[in-house]
Amino acid sequence: MSTINTGKTYGLIGVAGYIAPRHIHAIKETGGHLCAALDKFDSVGILDRYFPEASFFLEPERFDRYLYKRQRQGNPLDFISICSPNYLHDAHIRMALRNGSAAICEKPLVLNPWNVDALEQLENDTGQKVYNLLQLRLHPAIAALKKRVDQATPDKIYDIDLTYITSRGKWYHESWKGEKTKSGGIATNIGIHFFDMLQWIFGEPEQNTVHIHQADQGAGFLQLKKARIRWFLSLNFNDIPQAAKERGLQTYRSISVDGEEVDFSSGFTDLHTLSYQHILNGEGFGLHDTKPSISIVHEIRNLEPKGLTGDFHPLLRQ
Repeated sequence: MSTINTGKTYGLIGVAGYIAPRHIHAIKETGGHLCAALDKFDSVGILDRYFPEASFFLEPERFDRYLYKRQRQGNPLDFISICSPNYLHDAHIRMALRNGSAAICEKPLVLNPWNVDALEQLENDTGQKVYNLLQLRLHPAIAALKKRVDQATPDKIYDIDLTYITSRGKWYHESWKGEKTKSGGIATNIGIHFFDMLQWIFGEPEQNTVHIHQADQGAGFLQLKKARIRWFLSLNFNDIPQAAKERGLQTYRSISVDGEEVDFSSGFTDLHTLSYQHILNGEGFGLHDTKPSISIVHEIRNLEPKGLTGDFHPLLRQ
């Protein structure tokens, strides 16, 4: 990836968080400059590695004032990268747009589909853009699967099993991630990128059924235009298949299409950097791209679980 100086300036909200280092690395690798960062926590020594001269703020009010002053001086930041908790994304996107900057936001962009509509109006009012990182769309194996589906006969329907198990300790449920009103629940917090990828490849939803939906586990059936999908999401180490446990794995991800495994276990390392490059090239994913998956997980969050009836994921038999 080129590191030629693009002259683009950035702010970053949530710089002490888990995902922020990938954004900082992407900004550096694509030739940008991080000018300012915000977080309520001050464990941000990673800035010394990449952008030691970046201004750092503990209070959003002071960060907002910094952005406002730059805009008044005719020198607004080009982008604000948002790595804050899910329920704050909407407010932080608004802060960016009102201060003359485009927003680059982690998934889920917002928790409710109507929030997308309101942000579209704010885009129109400010002339700024909102970009969502949908990096699975850039994964080579996923792009190859979409090409294969696009080239198949239009009436073909695929049978898919999606399994994603990522072990989390007790801390998870004590943090904002464990509060459904803040994270959106398991389907939103850890499943949103898979639901985006699936609807991007296989078309709009036609049926949405939830079999179980708990704090650490969710499963259901999703009928898309070109696919029947049984999905299973879990935070519980005990749900990881024994063969994967014996290999010492804490995370297990699997997508089978008509019984054939799609291998996308590798290739994740540089997807944030690639996503930033796409945005700089004018190819970033905007509000129109992200709304379908937000609608899917919002519906999952509000559907009544039906238990083990109908076509459910095979892991539920255990």
